[in-house]
Amino acid sequence: MANIGYIRVSTTEQTPALQADALSAAGVTKLYSDLGVSGSLASRPQLDAMLENVRDGDVVVVWKLDRLGRNTRHTLTLLALLADRGVGFRSLTEGLDSTGSMGRAMITVVRAFAELERGTIRERTVAGLAAARARGRVGGRPRALSPAKIEFAKSLRLKGLGAQAIAAELGVSRASVYRAFAD
Repeated sequence: MANIGYIRVSTTEQTPALQADALSAAGVTKLYSDLGVSGSLASRPQLDAMLENVRDGDVVVVWKLDRLGRNTRHTLTLLALLADRGVGFRSLTEGLDSTGSMGRAMITVVRAFAELERGTIRERTVAGLAAARARGRVGGRPRALSPAKIEFAKSLRLKGLGAQAIAAELGVSRASVYRAFAD
């Protein structure tokens, strides 16, 4: 069993010293550091390397929970991945420790609230789309050609103009012209 640390700082101007000192004091024996890497990036080289190398019984230690994932969903996905592989997790600032029963319970509660949030957002989105459809609104990008312009495009086609020339005349892409003819 090893305490494995992960550090991330977003810009090269930031220093990882605070995180490194805290992790060292917490007994971390191996350290992975992404320096100057935004948390919004899905792929972070050192995080990916750490995830490849952790083994059953290891404990991943971070200074703060937001150093691990890009957002709540990503963080929870990583926590679930670690748990499934038998890897513990500790966040020093928040005091989360999945190696104990209370820490596992707290992470379960956090995951449950995140799932509730996702479900609520999904329900609101579906209800909003249904209400918009009931009012006659359709989602998506507006069509490039109005019905009048489609008729004009068809008349140009009957005169022998090609799709590229019609598109140039109407100020739209050739794909928009083909789409109009297909309808």
